[in-house]
Amino acid sequence: MKTKSIVNALLRIVPAVILLQTLFFKFSAAPESVYIFEQLGMEPWGRIGLGIIELIVAVLILVPKTTWLGALLGVGIMLGAVLSHLTKLGIVVRNDGGSLFILALVTLLFCLILAWQRRSNIPFVKNLF
Repeated sequence: MKTKSIVNALLRIVPAVILLQTLFFKFSAAPESVYIFEQLGMEPWGRIGLGIIELIVAVLILVPKTTWLGALLGVGIMLGAVLSHLTKLGIVVRNDGGSLFILALVTLLFCLILAWQRRSNIPFVKNLF
């Protein structure tokens, strides 16, 4: 594989894996996940609903024809996560060392790059460039 192909694959795989690995915690009602959504006033429906949306986003990111849509949705979800950390939760949540915040930032960054790379596929944006 060429370097460009590897980078493009990683740009899709990394955020998808991050989104998918958090599903176990959301769907199993792990104490950390329940705590976070209680702090946000969204437990349990916000936790479950966001888990379903994150599953859809991960699949959309992995499918080449829908990567642009998954990336845009991922940007929206991760902006919400980052803002929640900055305003209500704090960077460190229950002694996690800030790992959830860092994962949200990485996912946000990768989704922004994916959306920019595929901007010509976005129906309402492609005419601008």
